[in-house]
Parts: sequence; structure tokens; C-alpha cells
Amino acid sequence: MKRLQPHTNPTRRPWLTSTVLGIGLASLFSDLSHETVTAVLPVYLASLGAAAGALGTIEGFADGLSTMAKWIGGWLADRRQHRKPLCAGGYAFMALAPVVIAAAGHWFTVLGGRVLAWISRGFRTPARKALLAEAVPPELRGRAFGLERAMDTTGAILAPLLVLLLLHTGWSHRAVILCSTIPAVLAVGAIVLWVKETPGRVPVQTPLFTSFGHFDAGFKRYLMAVGVFGLGDFADTFYILYAVSVLEPLKGAASAATLSVALYTLHNVFYASFSYFGGWCADYVNKRWLLVAGYSAAAGAALCLIGGVENLAGLALMFALGGLGVGLYEAVEDALAADLLPNEIRGQGYGALAVVTGLGDWLSSFVVGWLWAGLGLAVAFGYAIAWMLAGILMMAYQSRQPAIPARKG
Repeated sequence: MKRLQPHTNPTRRPWLTSTVLGIGLASLFSDLSHETVTAVLPVYLASLGAAAGALGTIEGFADGLSTMAKWIGGWLADRRQHRKPLCAGGYAFMALAPVVIAAAGHWFTVLGGRVLAWISRGFRTPARKALLAEAVPPELRGRAFGLERAMDTTGAILAPLLVLLLLHTGWSHRAVILCSTIPAVLAVGAIVLWVKETPGRVPVQTPLFTSFGHFDAGFKRYLMAVGVFGLGDFADTFYILYAVSVLEPLKGAASAATLSVALYTLHNVFYASFSYFGGWCADYVNKRWLLVAGYSAAAGAALCLIGGVENLAGLALMFALGGLGVGLYEAVEDALAADLLPNEIRGQGYGALAVVTGLGDWLSSFVVGWLWAGLGLAVAFGYAIAWMLAGILMMAYQSRQPAIPARKG
């Protein structure tokens, strides 16, 4: 792997600015709020008399709308001279979602709150990424995106611990959900008080349905490789489901549930750790090779499923590989996209990237789930690995092409 040297100009701008820190804190607080609600949502729905199908309906509907919101949010981020209000507004509306959910008397109201949360999340994400990309020098973007992903995942680690503490002290599930409003409001404050925009940006007036056509060939090839890999990149909940199925006959239902949560926490610890490490490395080495490494780690976790690991050490390896993989590739995908996109259409680019990854996640999880149920584990995850390998090969091929210099701004 060819080692690249970062710029050594002593007058370069620092990367850990108030904007980077503000966006990182907003991600931490927002994910702490979101994952707190997620941790208690199944039990909360059961208390409202909702069947298991209600949870799938809520999450599936919200995920789909979030993907569309990211597309529109990216388009809006480029049409507005100031992206910060769109970003702060998305966080503000998401802070209302726990209030709606906590006030629910029927699962339809929970659906409304969850949809509000995910649409708000979708609208703010491209603007947030564009603000982050323009806040640091191009040669130092990797570590900025890595820090943001690491702080976001730290929120996901803290949330279940907070839930366990509050429930242990006698809080109701409704009260826990309402409490999650506090970090959501703190996320809004982090954006409003800490984030600063680069002045003088000229908005573009690209029509919504032609926005995809304004990307150059290099970015389109990049989207294709990311999308092909995404068709095999199934949801992390499949690791949990597999772990429970392995551990329950050995440890009993209660211990299996507890151990699966512990293993998922291990996954998130690796995710958080390698997010910053991967972003830091992205400032020194070819970003596409880092994506190949991250994608390969995820494929390795899928191989553990096919191999049928049946002990705690093997399961720990599987979860660690999964966390390592997503930690590497999520931050680096965003950093590389910033290099390939000029600032004036960076919001649309991040919206397009979100659509590609979101649709891939949905399709892969849907197909893998039904293949597992109908044809068995080997067929399901063999299908996933085939797409993963195709994406890995495409990204590796692109890494052999001449490097595209980072776009300024």
C-alpha cells in the first residue's frame, strides 16, 4: 500500500475546530437519545398491546422514509446559502420525537414519532456532512469524519447502559423515553453554539429529479462500488439473532439474551475505536484500500456465520470483525466522497450516497432474512458474501486508477 504524506505546511488550518467538535457532540447526544428509545421500544410497544409485526412496520416504514429524506435533504443543502439552519432544524425536530412516542396510547402514535425522528435525521445528515467536509483542510478530513463516527457510536454504547441504570432504579419505559429528550436537546445546542459555516458559498439551483446527473464519472463509479457491496451488507441484528440461537441451548434464554447484548456492545466498542483509527489512516493512505480492508472485515464476519461458530470466543470474533469493518468503512466512505465532490454539490452527493447505502441495507437484510428462513444459513450468507466480494473487487480495481486530487472547499 503506497504511503502518502500529509501536507506539512505549518500554516494549514487545524482540523479539530469548534465545528468538528460541535458536530461530534451533536452526533453523540443524538445517538444517545435515539438508541435509548430503540432499547426500550419493543417492550414499550408490547405494553401498548402491539404485536411483533408492529415493530417491523414501524422500523421498515421509518427507514424507507429516512432514505428519501436524505435525498431531498442533500438537494436542499445545496440550494441554500446556509446549511447550518437545515442541520440544526433536523436535530430540533428529532428532539420532539421522544415526546410524541412517550405520549402514545396506541402504536400508530409511536409510528408517527418514529417517522418524525427518521425523517428529521434524513434531512439533517447531508447538510451535517457537508458542513464537516468544508470545516477542515482536505488532507485532514479523514480524522474529522472518523471522530464524528466514533462519537456517534459512543452514544450507542452509552445508551443501553443508561437504560439499564434507569430501569434498575425504578423508571418506567415511558419515563425513560421521555428522558431521552434531554440529550436530543443538547444535540441542537451543540450545532447552534459550536458549528460555524464557511462564508461566501454560492448555492446551486439544481432540479431535484436531475440532481444525480450532475456527478462526474469518478463519483458515479464510486457510488456503484459502494452500492454493490451494500447489497450484501446485512443489518447487525442478524449477528444478534445468530448469537441467541447458538447460546440459548447452551446457556438458557435469559443468559443468551444477556450475552448477546454484551457481544453487541463489543461490536460497538470496535466500531467506535476503528472509526477514528480508520479516519486517521485515511489522511495517510489510499482511502479506497482502506475501504477494501473494511469491506473485507465485514465479509470475514459473514464467513463466521457460514462457518457455524458455536462458542463464545468465535462469536466474539464475529462481532469484533463486524464492528471493525463498519468502523473503517463508514468514516472513510464519507471522507472519500468529500474528495470526489465539489463543495457546491456536496450535499447532493451525500444524499445520493445515503440513498445508495440505505437501499442496499434494506434490500440485503430483506433478502438475507427470507433466504435464511427458507433455504438456510449457508445460502443466505453465501448470497451476502457474493455481493460483498463483488464490491471489494470493484473498489480494489478503482484503487489502481490514478488518484483524483481532493476538491477544495
